[in-house]
Amino acid sequence: MSAEFDQLVAQFEDFQASLKNVDDRFENIEGMQSELASLEVSVTSPDRSVTVVAGPGGSIQEVRFTEAAVQLGSQRLGAVVTSTLHEAIAEAARRQASIVQQYVGDDVPVLEQVLETQAQVTGTPIEELREKVEQQTLPPPAQVGEVEESLVFRDAPPPPPAPGVDSAGETFLKSVWDEEER
Repeated sequence: MSAEFDQLVAQFEDFQASLKNVDDRFENIEGMQSELASLEVSVTSPDRSVTVVAGPGGSIQEVRFTEAAVQLGSQRLGAVVTSTLHEAIAEAARRQASIVQQYVGDDVPVLEQVLETQAQVTGTPIEELREKVEQQTLPPPAQVGEVEESLVFRDAPPPPPAPGVDSAGETFLKSVWDEEER
């Protein structure tokens, strides 16, 4: 009878330890929510003509074009924007899963499930996706002009155009629209 009692006590202590572990995780949930809410991913196309900024849940916060984007033509620009959007959304999902993984621990393989799903959907080898996750912990190397551009866009957004005056981007998009209407 004492062996059974000892076994019940051990199981109860394991249960209490599990509850403590859950309590510890829930104490940090505000930190996780804060990190997720401030999540921001910036992805630039390989030709550097388009930059997409994605936020929590893959929400698109901003799309920026360089002058080189104007020269691409409507079909090529559309393809570059689409692929850059896809990559930004995928990167946001990976970072979001990585944040959640830090808080839930290794008991639930959140990040691995996201990587497996992305590998299946995109056909990208899972090893390549894992490398991207590992690289996200390292700050990306600054490109010439990249730091200055990010400071300009983040610290001081350009003033809105005067009423009745189209910005260069609006003029470009209207010309693309007009070409497609013909």
